[in-house]
Amino acid sequence: MLLLDRLAEEHIEAAIRRGEFDALEGAGRPLMLEDESLVPEELRVAYRLLRNAGCLPPEQQTKNEINEIEDLLGRVETGDEEDRLRRRLWLLRMRLAACSRQTSPLLLEQAYREKLLRHLTHDEAC
Repeated sequence: MLLLDRLAEEHIEAAIRRGEFDALEGAGRPLMLEDESLVPEELRVAYRLLRNAGCLPPEQQTKNEINEIEDLLGRVETGDEEDRLRRRLWLLRMRLAACSRQTSPLLLEQAYREKLLRHLTHDEAC
């Protein structure tokens, strides 16, 4: 899990414990999973056509492949296969970061991410 994801999850869990989500409008009703409000208007028809044809956006295909490789990494038996999977995982993460421009590639590095998390956690404790 990425650092920002982890921090967001911690804040959400704290809000749940405080009861901040208990009386939200629409609670108990199904989510609108096909809400296109975040998709630019000029792309909505194209996205709908692709979704109805069973196609995923390239970013989602990459995320799915990343998840599959992460699952495989826990089950490989040879070092060569693990190295190959780790190289592929790194490539996919870099591709996803480049196309989404949301996550710094530095945050994808486990050692850097852990050091940054320790630093942020230390600052919050002060």
